[in-house]
Amino acid sequence: MTDILHYAFVQKALIAGVISGVLLAVIGVYVVLKKMSFIGDGIAHSAFGGVALGLLLGFNTTAAAVIFAWVIAMLIGISKKNSKTSEDALIGIFFAFTMALGVIFIGLNKTYNGDIFGYLFGDILAVTDADLYTIGAVCVVVLAAVYVFFKELLFFAFDEEGARVSGINTEFIYFLLLTLITFTIVASIKIIGIILAVAFLIVPASTALLLTHDFKKLMLLSVIISVISTVTGFICSYAFNVASGAAIVVVATLIFGGVTAVTRMGKG
Repeated sequence: MTDILHYAFVQKALIAGVISGVLLAVIGVYVVLKKMSFIGDGIAHSAFGGVALGLLLGFNTTAAAVIFAWVIAMLIGISKKNSKTSEDALIGIFFAFTMALGVIFIGLNKTYNGDIFGYLFGDILAVTDADLYTIGAVCVVVLAAVYVFFKELLFFAFDEEGARVSGINTEFIYFLLLTLITFTIVASIKIIGIILAVAFLIVPASTALLLTHDFKKLMLLSVIISVISTVTGFICSYAFNVASGAAIVVVATLIFGGVTAVTRMGKG
């Protein structure tokens, strides 16, 4: 295994995977605490429509996915605030709509493009310099936003009503969080894939929540678990010649299962 670390594409894959894992772990804490996993799922799958549209029109697929998924995220948020339809139903509607659009865009594209499968299931070894720069830039922006609005996001995650009474603009924080989720997921789909992105957004944070309820420790543990899962999953994907995204999620889930078993034994 150490021999392949000399290859530049392997180094880029690992760096991109670790950065992506850190991003997903940090934002995943807020997603888990606010029970927004289904929204994350809707946003992730809306990125499929953006990728397909980018391929159809010859645009940069990452840029197309970001714009498309962000617009859908904002529509979900606006609809939630102004519609009598339940949030789950709205997300389900947009989920189906964007996936259907993606299928239509692929059908309209007369040239076969295998890239779509890389976005669906992840292809960490296909990470380019441009992908690495994009993921790095998104990481800086997202983590900077988390740092600047740390107290507001924390208050919002634990007690939205209390945050509103305290004078925090909870509507702005809600849409900010939707934006951060969108950027994080889209930046990570080349690594983990659209289908599995939300799983990896949720599992490390959920595992950390089994171990602590202290917010800073929760975020740190989520990051550690995410990075361990990413590196171990990457090694397993190479050793057993399986999809990297699937291997990463399986490792993260096994860690979750192990921690669950240990904590239950401790309580017993």
